[in-house]
Amino acid sequence: MKPIKILPIVVITALLFTSCAKIFYSPDAYTLASNQKTFAIIPPSISIAANKKIDAESIKEQQRTESLNFQKEMYSWMLKRKMQGRVLQEIQEVETTNALLKKAGYPENPLTSAELCSVLGVDGIMSSNYSLSKPMSDGAAVAVALLVGAWGATNEVTVSLSINDCMNKKLIFNYDHKYSGSIGSSPARLVDALMREASKKMPYMVQ
Repeated sequence: MKPIKILPIVVITALLFTSCAKIFYSPDAYTLASNQKTFAIIPPSISIAANKKIDAESIKEQQRTESLNFQKEMYSWMLKRKMQGRVLQEIQEVETTNALLKKAGYPENPLTSAELCSVLGVDGIMSSNYSLSKPMSDGAAVAVALLVGAWGATNEVTVSLSINDCMNKKLIFNYDHKYSGSIGSSPARLVDALMREASKKMPYMVQ
């Protein structure tokens, strides 16, 4: 009998691309982005699949927590690229962004992109939506791996990332994609996968 080979942990935490990304950017996206001095990262809208074991209020609280987690991860990712000289614009600090939004009553009080620009006093805004689900438990993923030699997805994220130019009041970039993460995946890993792919067309990035 052949011994069962245990896959290394780096494989366990791998992220998978489950579909082709849909990308839009306006013809003047790079020109408008280059004219921006500062942009803000809005706390993402988070949708978490219903779970019979978790009540609705707990899911809402988790959505609020994950929104801040994803926002901080996106900010850290962009800040690192700025330090590398790949992003020229200033990025408004998350604490400043959230404090100004709280004063305006957001997100309880919905605001348009133009209103967000005015409240934050920036030249551009980066907004996003994350739809999270967990189709397979970690235990089930391990069982499948031992049976068929392949790791199943334990976390799935459908994401939409947009950039708006404040002066011209228009959408200049949009990126839609779906990701899956196996055992050990986290918001940090999923955001890293998202941003790495999205940045290939993102007008803020120096190519």
